[in-house]
Amino acid sequence: MQQVLKVAMPKGRINKPAIKLFQSAGYPLPDDLDDSRKLIISVPDAKMEFIMAKPVDVATYVEYGVADIGIVGKDVLMEDSRDVYELLDLGIARCRMSVIGLPDWSPVMHPRVATKYPNVASRYFRERGQQVEVIKLNGSIELAPLIGLADRIVDMVETGRTLVENGLVEQEQIFAITSRLIANRVSYRMKNDAIQLLCDRLAAEIGEDAL
Repeated sequence: MQQVLKVAMPKGRINKPAIKLFQSAGYPLPDDLDDSRKLIISVPDAKMEFIMAKPVDVATYVEYGVADIGIVGKDVLMEDSRDVYELLDLGIARCRMSVIGLPDWSPVMHPRVATKYPNVASRYFRERGQQVEVIKLNGSIELAPLIGLADRIVDMVETGRTLVENGLVEQEQIFAITSRLIANRVSYRMKNDAIQLLCDRLAAEIGEDAL
């Protein structure tokens, strides 16, 4: 008998393409999975139970074993070092992490950099031998250089429309971002058949981009 997998599913922009990918791989997930107010949703036909989570919390749920597997952006994995297996690049929710600033920005000594990703930003500039002061913000990162709080920002960019509307430009791309399938280390051993079957089916749909 196939084991039930507990899946940490992020709510928001990743959700819809993730559901479609699972469906195309043969798992009968409901289209409105993200529309329910329930936080735990059982899908018996797919032998799965979904924990509807904030994207930044998915890796934590998987690391601590309350979820067997999860879908998480590469940005989260790069910011928070979690003890999980990264199984597949799902190739969805594509965007990029970039250094952003005003078009007339010029280098200064010890610039301030605002970001939701202080570890990513600190590591990036440290590897380049640049000393910066990193300021952690939780929202409206684009505001920081406009009001003089920071010289530059590090943030995700999808279409770039918000940057254009606020007179900002991408200066450097740090890394590309896609959503990844991750697994709890114990679950990967104990529920290997179900997890491997899922990986094989998803990889067949993804094609050459799968890890």
